[in-house]
Amino acid sequence: MATDTVTDHHVDTDQEASWTGGGSPFNVSYGKLMMWYFLLSDAFTFAGFLIAYGALRFSMPTWPVPDFVFSTFPGGIHDAPLIFVTVMTFVLILSSVTMVRAVQEGHRENIKGVVFWMLMTIIGGLSFLGCQAWEWTTLIKGESVSVTTNPFGTHSEGGVYTVDTHGHPYAAGVEAETFAAGDPYLIHKGEDGEWIKRSYQTAGGKLGEQEFGPKQFGALFFFITGFHGFHVFSGVLFLTIIMVNVASGVYVKRRNGNEMVEKIGLYWHFVDLVWVFVFLVFYLL
Repeated sequence: MATDTVTDHHVDTDQEASWTGGGSPFNVSYGKLMMWYFLLSDAFTFAGFLIAYGALRFSMPTWPVPDFVFSTFPGGIHDAPLIFVTVMTFVLILSSVTMVRAVQEGHRENIKGVVFWMLMTIIGGLSFLGCQAWEWTTLIKGESVSVTTNPFGTHSEGGVYTVDTHGHPYAAGVEAETFAAGDPYLIHKGEDGEWIKRSYQTAGGKLGEQEFGPKQFGALFFFITGFHGFHVFSGVLFLTIIMVNVASGVYVKRRNGNEMVEKIGLYWHFVDLVWVFVFLVFYLL
């Protein structure tokens, strides 16, 4: 009887020693694991939006040409296809580099280094948001693009314009502008606020008038880029809060390599990666 009691006690002790309670799966902390879960669900959300855009984009007979739509640059520069959005992309990717440096300094418990590189990341995020604000303003005010109106499109057939860009018939002896199927066009808005649609004649003698481009373009562009911009804005806020906490020594006592900096770094890299896909779908296809 005594022997049985000792044996049972020995087994119970071994079981208690082998049980760690809430052991971290995959050797990852709970906080980082939850961040990965969030990023995975957010990736599905963005994937759904971009797939919907692609489905509509390739089901339409006419669609705005990115090189034509996104061809302006600050300072009154025109006919610079995709130059400005390339600058935006470079700024955001550069902010990922500074975020990597902040995480590295966090592992070394170098508070000043973390604060400096996080500040550089915040500046990069704000610069990107400023660029996006300028792009939206240019499209809305300068090109009159909205969620319901899209003056951009492409020709479905070739022909000759019968009026100029002001909506007036060509003067005698003036050579009319020609266009081919697939060429981009923009329906102009006059000083009085009225739309100026150019009439044309096809090679077969058919008379017609330019139609607006598919309105889904503006709705999808502003929604998806705006949704990404909201993520960047949220990231800048979180970066600012965490940077202040780092500077005030909130995370020093934890001695976990400033894990909070690493978690916000995962979020920031995700936002940058999503922009690569947005750039591919909206500006290159």
